[in-house]
Amino acid sequence: MDTRDRKLKVAIGLLIAMFLFAMFFPFLWVFITSFKTSGEIFGEGAFRIIPEHPTLGNFVKVIMEKGILNAVKTSFIVSSTTTIYIVIVATFAAYAISRFDFKGKKILLGLILAVSMFPQMIVVGPVYNLFLDLGLTNSYAIIFPYSTITLPMAVWILVTHFNQIPLSLEESAKMDGATSFQTLFKIVFPLAAPGVFTTAIIVFISAWNEFLLTITINSNKSYHTVPVAISFLRTQFEILWGEVAAATTIVTIPTLLIVLFFQKQIVSGLTSGGVKE
Repeated sequence: MDTRDRKLKVAIGLLIAMFLFAMFFPFLWVFITSFKTSGEIFGEGAFRIIPEHPTLGNFVKVIMEKGILNAVKTSFIVSSTTTIYIVIVATFAAYAISRFDFKGKKILLGLILAVSMFPQMIVVGPVYNLFLDLGLTNSYAIIFPYSTITLPMAVWILVTHFNQIPLSLEESAKMDGATSFQTLFKIVFPLAAPGVFTTAIIVFISAWNEFLLTITINSNKSYHTVPVAISFLRTQFEILWGEVAAATTIVTIPTLLIVLFFQKQIVSGLTSGGVKE
């Protein structure tokens, strides 16, 4: 029995190791490619793990010539602003759905979920025409249509967390003379903080990685976010893979740091809403 358990643990360990390798290898290979010259990328050194002639030329080009740092700044402004207003709106909406009894609550939640399932291709045309008529193309106003891809998800996550908070705590606070807003901000929000924090991280990363809406609405390079800026790292006849790898490495750092620094809060937020006391 002990031998079987040992073999099972070894097999599970190997499967986990293979899964992690398959998941992280593409990112590792992009990082390695960012230090290779074009000759090595397409020549005999294409499959070398350690570049024969490592270079920082790709990083210099994307920073100094291709303006990738401006794209990082634009993405940070757009993603941060989107995160702030989406979390505020989603928090109040989710609290109302969780705490108030009204007809059609389940239908409303179903509609919110249905909106999140709409393909972006259906939305992008009308949004572009609206922005063109209002003169909002080539601006930071791109944060508003981002709500179509982030708000439904944020509401669903927060509704789950608010449902786990005992209603008796709010009733006790009201009996002690607390107003509805005092109860919300001093009792409910602190208890729902892990869920709110996790929602903010997920919304930020979703906005950071968004591509289709930005490339459609903002044709001016000054307002390109990082996914769009990377897509333009090409010439008429080829994709500049070395520069693409270098730019990808640079723009991955902010989200990687966020996940590494706040991984405990993210895990806590994801699990606390899924366990009923």
